[in-house]
Amino acid sequence: MKTVQQKLTRRAGIIGMVCLLATTLSSCLKDHNNYVQPPVALVSVINASPDSDPVDFYLEPNRANNFPIRYGHGIDYINAYPGKRTATFYVSGTKQKVADDTITLVAKKLYSVYLANTAGKRDVIFVADSIIQPAAGMASIRLANLSADAGTVDLVTSKDSVLASNKAYKQVSDFVTIKGNVTYTLNIRQKGTTTVLASLTNVNLRAGSVYTVWLQGIKAATDDKKLSADIQTNVYYY
Repeated sequence: MKTVQQKLTRRAGIIGMVCLLATTLSSCLKDHNNYVQPPVALVSVINASPDSDPVDFYLEPNRANNFPIRYGHGIDYINAYPGKRTATFYVSGTKQKVADDTITLVAKKLYSVYLANTAGKRDVIFVADSIIQPAAGMASIRLANLSADAGTVDLVTSKDSVLASNKAYKQVSDFVTIKGNVTYTLNIRQKGTTTVLASLTNVNLRAGSVYTVWLQGIKAATDDKKLSADIQTNVYYY
């Protein structure tokens, strides 16, 4: 998913490139008046609610997105002040609330916020992103189960390498490493079986990149709300 990614330098790493998260924050953000911007967290957002209209995302009182966030899409990591914040999804262009929750952000940390489930039952799923630079030649990947009725699932390559297992709705696996610069088929299977619920084919996992694969949709649906998988490039080092 090209619209959700964070560029990082291999030399400086995640902290150095973002700069806002650097331990030397006081030296890298001064302007000519010696103003220092306070430390911030970084937050990315995915709309995985299969029957939602396009939405706007607010960390109250500020809107985070420039364009409506459609189902299966999201926004890159944004700067956010730390502390308790109200994360709210609205029908785009309105103040019709879709879902909200109170989240706690810590300076210099990264987070993902997911909108999931269907009308009347929508959930805001808040996850801390423990991102580290993969070893040379490797990528990192995790699984987020954002389908409320799919049951417990595994993430497996077409060669039966298990990347994540036993993830119920709202659960997100830890990042694991996988060989980079290789094209994969990634299957989301019913837990402990060979039953494939959704697949991503011809996925090139770049060395130095960090990815999230997520499952979304409704198990019984046959239209565009049916179970599907998508992939986010959280960060990449170059």
